[in-house]
Amino acid sequence: MQLSCLPVSFFDAILAGRMSVAQWAAAGQAAGLDAVDLSILFIPDRSPATAARLRREIEHLGMRVTMVTSYPDFTHPDAGQRERELEQAQNTVAVAQALGAQLLRVTAGQAHPQTSRADGVAWAAAGLTQLAERTRGSGVTLVYENHAKPGAWTYTDFSQPPELFLEIVRRTAEAGLGVNFDTGNAAAFADDPCALLSQVIDRVVSVHAADTAVHGELKPVLLGTGLTPFAALFRQLRQHGFDGWVCMEEASMQGQAGVVAAAHFVRACWQTAGAPVQLESESR
Repeated sequence: MQLSCLPVSFFDAILAGRMSVAQWAAAGQAAGLDAVDLSILFIPDRSPATAARLRREIEHLGMRVTMVTSYPDFTHPDAGQRERELEQAQNTVAVAQALGAQLLRVTAGQAHPQTSRADGVAWAAAGLTQLAERTRGSGVTLVYENHAKPGAWTYTDFSQPPELFLEIVRRTAEAGLGVNFDTGNAAAFADDPCALLSQVIDRVVSVHAADTAVHGELKPVLLGTGLTPFAALFRQLRQHGFDGWVCMEEASMQGQAGVVAAAHFVRACWQTAGAPVQLESESR
């Protein structure tokens, strides 16, 4: 397992210009991460020159970018806007490629009141499939997430309900689209996070390690202090042979201390999850 982090706790500072992408990379390096993740919102100038400069700055610190998170809205009720979302998503893949990112997190879109369930599933599956087809060969793997709601959106994710997420996963089975399994969203919205994971585990490319304080809504807390059954989920992943990127979604708002504590927890929990299970008779 390799560990990276999306610094939700630092979003406001980065978006306001009080913290640079390079400073975030330095903080990640100091926290002992293997790489860092970036939101596409961190890069308002998405020119090739800017992406190349950011990559140099990050790699100069001995770090790299694992995942770029993006927010395509393929469920928008306007067909013209859905096409614009697809074009913008293609550009985001190019930015991720220029940054040297291995993964790009993609979403279904927002739960627009005008979008029916049937249309939303069809439009999301079509948009994600077309994006995968148009960017094949880029070297960037698209990973679709059981997502909730970013600050950049008005509405929650259309596929926040697990049954809709699973339907879109099924509809994109032939597209070469991976899954970024978000543990916090699973704990918040699925009756059984492990059962949800079992239905997509063959498609899981990466994991967003996140935690929530309550069931029924995403209320981020420091990893390991909420409801997310990390030990069970990690054991399930390890037994399936997963050894990819665990990308923490650190949103405890505790700054650098939160990133360090979350990294320590995830590494320790992952290691423990790989230990052989001792039968009761063996312990006597």
